[in-house]
Amino acid sequence: MPELSVAVVAGDVEQRSVMQVMVDGTGVARTRQTFATYPVATTDPVLRKIHATNPDVVIVDIPSDSLAALRAIELIHQEMPGSAVFALGSMSQPQIIVSAMRSGAREFIERPTTTTDLLEAFVRLSAAQRKVQREEVRGRVFTVVNAKGGSGATTIAVNLSLALQSAHSNVALVDIAPLGHAALHLNLKPAFTVANAIQNLHRLDSSLLESLTTRHGSGVQLLAGTTIPMVVEPTTAEFARLFDMLVSHFRYVVVDASSRVDPTTRLVSNLSQTVLITAHSDVASLWSAAKIQQYLGETGGRERLQLVLNRFHKTPGFTEADAASAAGMKLLWKIPNQYFAASSAIDRGIPLMQQRNSDIARSFIALASRLTESDIEVKRAAWSMFKIG
Repeated sequence: MPELSVAVVAGDVEQRSVMQVMVDGTGVARTRQTFATYPVATTDPVLRKIHATNPDVVIVDIPSDSLAALRAIELIHQEMPGSAVFALGSMSQPQIIVSAMRSGAREFIERPTTTTDLLEAFVRLSAAQRKVQREEVRGRVFTVVNAKGGSGATTIAVNLSLALQSAHSNVALVDIAPLGHAALHLNLKPAFTVANAIQNLHRLDSSLLESLTTRHGSGVQLLAGTTIPMVVEPTTAEFARLFDMLVSHFRYVVVDASSRVDPTTRLVSNLSQTVLITAHSDVASLWSAAKIQQYLGETGGRERLQLVLNRFHKTPGFTEADAASAAGMKLLWKIPNQYFAASSAIDRGIPLMQQRNSDIARSFIALASRLTESDIEVKRAAWSMFKIG
């Protein structure tokens, strides 16, 4: 994602210093200037100075005496509509939170904050801005996560990517699992992995990104997962920049998170159009799905999290509504129970989607159609390969 420019308004000198370090530490934003006093009127010189920096984000610290800070938020929101205002304060004062949001704050971030909290707020802002920039065509991300090990996230991610490729073309499959298995499912031997893309972020462009992927016979381009645990785990900021490049280059990006549940998966979930939490219809699996839904939804966007029941078969006395209730989210799809076909497909490296006359292949085709039914470009039947510099 492009680097955001940030201005910080805080009366406390230590707080200004701390916020500058944390903003710069996200890797996706840079503090342009800090201000020690809160503007109180439209003619206030401080407001003019903030305006002159033309920041993408203005972070306003709300101390215990909140009136000046709330007035500043209102003024900045009114006079600088192109800048997003983030309020920073105590979550133990709900009335101040409400007042800040009514004054025009886009985000309310708890103090003391963390670099991760700021990064997630910046990512949400960038994602929202992309939605309203209709002149830019950006790819959509679908992330698949296991409720618990062996639930079938990789099988679903692989076959969903093939179904999307068949219908629309220009699809990337990105494997962010700690140990990537997507290449095995596709019988591919990638020369490069996600780790190589992260290591080359400083020079990553469309051409280099293409060279780091491995093309499957279907046309799907795989950015493979690592085959050995990484000694140094990439930061969430690095993943944010990688995905900004991916959605600029591909129409659809399918992410296989497998059983990875950490800040990186939560970041990618925040960037996703839909997150498919894959489970079986047993108590342990649905209980795990509910816990993962709670974790991934902590930073907002719970409506994106939807349940997919894999190896589905009807159980007497247990309904689909029961499954959705147990998992705490909407049931989006059911993949039929064809375990031996799925197991054989993995062993042979021949995805189920290549058995196009099977019920399970038709299910993936229908799932791809369901996920793209609200895509305006799909409705117009006007897909094309695009690149944004």
